[in-house]
Amino acid sequence: MARKRGLRRPVVLLLTLALVGGGVYTAFSFLQRSETLVSERCTAVVGSQTAELATDQAVNASLITAVAVQRGLPPRAASIALATAMQESKLRNIGHGDQAGPDSRGLFQQRPSQGWGTEAQIMDPYYATNAFYDALVKVPGYESLEITDAAQRVQRSAYPDAYAQHEEMGRYFASGLTGQSPEAVNCTLRSPDAPGDPARVAAELSQAYGALDTTAEAQTLTIEASGARAWSVAHWAVANAKGLAVINVEVAGRSWSRGDDGWQVSDTADSQVRITVSPPIDS
Repeated sequence: MARKRGLRRPVVLLLTLALVGGGVYTAFSFLQRSETLVSERCTAVVGSQTAELATDQAVNASLITAVAVQRGLPPRAASIALATAMQESKLRNIGHGDQAGPDSRGLFQQRPSQGWGTEAQIMDPYYATNAFYDALVKVPGYESLEITDAAQRVQRSAYPDAYAQHEEMGRYFASGLTGQSPEAVNCTLRSPDAPGDPARVAAELSQAYGALDTTAEAQTLTIEASGARAWSVAHWAVANAKGLAVINVEVAGRSWSRGDDGWQVSDTADSQVRITVSPPIDS
């Protein structure tokens, strides 16, 4: 009898290890499946209203809005630009036109044949955005015009009424991305699949906003900014988190972390924005 009990112990141990191992494998498989089930998207919530964009659309929206901030334009200019780009290209930098404009290109479907620039220039989102604003600011009283009217005076579209359907999206994302509405922009994302590069984040920020006072330490970039500008930069970082492997953004006592649900309380100073990117795998 003693011998049989002795034999049971290693059998029980092996069964226990197998169950534990199976549990670990099951948990790992569950986590993998959970990641693939995440529906990646970005939202802008202003009051009780919500607008949603795909992550690539949000990147272009953040650039369009940041250029307005850099130029000192009012949030209304960004609203008009976002609604226009959504109608013209679905906020994507497309390299083809349509029947109304076969040579149309880029975010705003601008045409080389109508003096907007070369095809290469128009396909540069930064150039195209500035070209749109250059034309918009020449429209007298554009800030008080309906979005449809303001957009049409710039674009000369064959379908002028179509811009109106994107007005709410334009207003909500412009309000968040210009920093007028703190905590408005949030992106739901899967885990990064590569490390981030703070120098690349700094370079992208510099192009979008112009010169910024930034310092980098390890994987964190610190930007000296306050008020609406700080929130604009923070929301820009969230909108670009997928492509730049951003995992955490902190601003004005709040923080956004990849995988969390929205903005949370943090101890960030009011005069700084901290952007942290995914570390190298071996760190």
